[in-house]
Amino acid sequence: MAGEELVVADASVVVKRSVEDEHTDAALRRRDDYVDRTVDIASPSLLPYEVLNALRHNPGLGERQLKEIVEALDKYSLWLTPLEGDLARACMENSMRHGISVYDSAYISLGQIREIPAYTADRRLMNRVRDERIRHISTY
Repeated sequence: MAGEELVVADASVVVKRSVEDEHTDAALRRRDDYVDRTVDIASPSLLPYEVLNALRHNPGLGERQLKEIVEALDKYSLWLTPLEGDLARACMENSMRHGISVYDSAYISLGQIREIPAYTADRRLMNRVRDERIRHISTY
């Protein structure tokens, strides 16, 4: 991983790659940097479940497109971290302290434990958890 920056990307960032909106360009830049190996992405192991669930409920995507997204996710070799040990403890602490879901807390906690930035597209989450490591995808 020499020369690569390691960051956390939450499910909202990954979803933006497949759903056109105001922050899709930034999410696509992150993906391109990942493909070019200038950035490596770490996420809790729940990321694929969250991404596929969010996209499955998007009326603009059909079964064929969803299958293509499944294939694309398989091709990325993301650093998926299981929810155990220090991450599990930090996740529960952050969830309780900030009144956020365990899912959201997992991404933030991983960034805190690894001392790396955690990117999100969820401004409400950023407002609830004030931490300099949490960055909005639009700043990428």
